[in-house]
Amino acid sequence: MPIFTIETTYRLPVYRQRNYEADSLAEACRLAVEDDDWDNEKQDYETAGETYVTGVWEGRDSAYSGPSVPVPSHYRETVQRNADHFEVLLGLVKVLSGAEASDRAYWQARAVSAIAKAEAILAGARDPD
Repeated sequence: MPIFTIETTYRLPVYRQRNYEADSLAEACRLAVEDDDWDNEKQDYETAGETYVTGVWEGRDSAYSGPSVPVPSHYRETVQRNADHFEVLLGLVKVLSGAEASDRAYWQARAVSAIAKAEAILAGARDPD
């Protein structure tokens, strides 16, 4: 039976609370984002993110010692799945908005597949087969 080395990750929010004097909310937000002093940071274990797969290698204890195996989309971080699929959906919308009637059938099947995957991502489910 094959053995795989799987690397999983979760994101741990780190936050700080600090006061900023500014003429507007937008300026205060800019000051906060540009502030690089994190001496009083706090880690928020209560709202740690989902666990997702960041690397796969064939063999025992083989992380980073050989070629990696592609991670199936539905085991990747949801925000990255959204970003990757957004590009697919945008491309389909562009094509369909300018497609000739004779091309629509060709692209419609791809659009249906892309919609099913987008719905799975939104539902937190596996990709459709």
